[in-house]
Amino acid sequence: MTENSATESFQAARDFLLEHRGKYDAAHAGFTWPRPERFNWALDWFDHIATGNGADALRIVEEDGTSRSVSFGEMANRSDSAANWLRAQGVAAGDRILVMLGNQRELWEVMLGAMKLRAVVIPATPLLGPADLRDRVDRGRVRHVIARAEDTHKFDEVPGTYTRIAAGTEVPTGWRRLEDMYATDCNFTPDGTTLATDPLMLYFTSGTTASPKLVEHTHASYPIGHLSTMYWLGLRPGDVHLNIASPGWAKHAWSNIFAPWNAGATVFVHNYTRFDAERLMAEMDRGGVTTFCAPPTVWRMLIQSDLTKLRKPPREAVAAGEPLNPEVIDRVRDAWGITIRDGFGQTETTLQVGNFPGAEVKPGSMGRPAPGYEIVLLDAVTGKESPVEGELCVDLRSAPAGVMTGYRDDPERTAEAMADGLYRTGDIASRDADGYLTYVGRADDVFKASDYKISPFELESALLEHEAVAEAAVVPAPDELRLAVPKAYVTLAAGWEPGEETARALFEHSRAVLSPYKRIRRIEFAELPKTVSGKIRRVELRELTAAGSAREYDEADLG
Repeated sequence: MTENSATESFQAARDFLLEHRGKYDAAHAGFTWPRPERFNWALDWFDHIATGNGADALRIVEEDGTSRSVSFGEMANRSDSAANWLRAQGVAAGDRILVMLGNQRELWEVMLGAMKLRAVVIPATPLLGPADLRDRVDRGRVRHVIARAEDTHKFDEVPGTYTRIAAGTEVPTGWRRLEDMYATDCNFTPDGTTLATDPLMLYFTSGTTASPKLVEHTHASYPIGHLSTMYWLGLRPGDVHLNIASPGWAKHAWSNIFAPWNAGATVFVHNYTRFDAERLMAEMDRGGVTTFCAPPTVWRMLIQSDLTKLRKPPREAVAAGEPLNPEVIDRVRDAWGITIRDGFGQTETTLQVGNFPGAEVKPGSMGRPAPGYEIVLLDAVTGKESPVEGELCVDLRSAPAGVMTGYRDDPERTAEAMADGLYRTGDIASRDADGYLTYVGRADDVFKASDYKISPFELESALLEHEAVAEAAVVPAPDELRLAVPKAYVTLAAGWEPGEETARALFEHSRAVLSPYKRIRRIEFAELPKTVSGKIRRVELRELTAAGSAREYDEADLG
């Protein structure tokens, strides 16, 4: 298959999904993944749609209100210059580049430029410290590092012979100046052919339950695989898409690179150091945001503000990263007149399950399998497929494009995760008669109390219905009679103080909305520990609970 036919097959699949927006059943039944032998998304797709295209590919609004835009045509030329300059610095096909940039124009230029060179990108958040960076440079076998000038000092403690490149007007001694790429010729000629199976990205997972794994994606699995994400987001050509995600994490690539540019939409970024809900909504109005994606943490902060300050709500609103609690969905629907659509995917995959535009949204459900995905539930006891509940698995027998090749340099973990033709997500879900899937919890998080199975997510959602609760996480606490009881760690909303009175109010609320065997028995007020990507580290809370705490409130003591 030639590069031209690869572009045509990709566009045909993409156009099919655009044409079937709002027609989920037909989209899922009729969609087939394009399967080119050779494919380089930056060259064969981005440059294709960028030719003669003066529309904004990227628009960044800074905290001081200044705004910078780059058109599709300009981005194609800039990424060509980046590719030529990086090649002159010794970057070659197969080399691994650790990219630790913020939401700045250079990030997108470098990503596309590296892709054109067939280099392998290891995205990293600027929040990482020297210890994490040593691990990434070592296990990632990094040959080149590109970082912000203000972060270069972190690498003083990271040994290695890697090339050091810094973004900034002034860079330290020993670091090369990334801005020099702008003086480089923008006529780029590839030095080889890109196979669709060639590695493209290596992601270190967030490590909520264990040490980070190294996930490998190819020139097919993320660029082509994110057609499912594009469909879920409801993107159309010409949309202005705002996704709140930190660079370095998979969701940033999902919704700030591949999905919007698959559709031909503008990537809109609002840079801020401290979250301000009213400022964010003002920038959404000013920028004409039509599609909006945010993690549950941001949605929970938004509903603490006056949502009516947003004069022009987006056409589409979605949430991903962790399941969104029904209380948040209701509050946003009341204020904006739209329903936040939940979705499910992982660093290891693209969007697997979602509530899609135009389809019925069932309260509490994360939706149905995405076009191109078939989902199997695996019973934990029998190891056989279950029609009702079990570990959510992707059926690999249909060869979905959006699944990783495996965990790099870890064949045992890869074999375990992808045994018997299934990719095991480690998440438990239930399925109703209409095929809708509902998230139950991580397999490691679900526990038993008095021999009843408890879903922490269900209990957390119930707690969030109370006005005092900004965030909550539920874990098992040891109990002599029941072996374990639900304990909630609660971050309070503004205006509420920790103490017996607040604990008593939450216990009363728990008794009113939960079945007796599910209700919260212990409460502790605290800031929730999170990964760098913002996910709650329940494993850390379980360890704290097992060790015991004098700061917890027991329902039995308060009556």
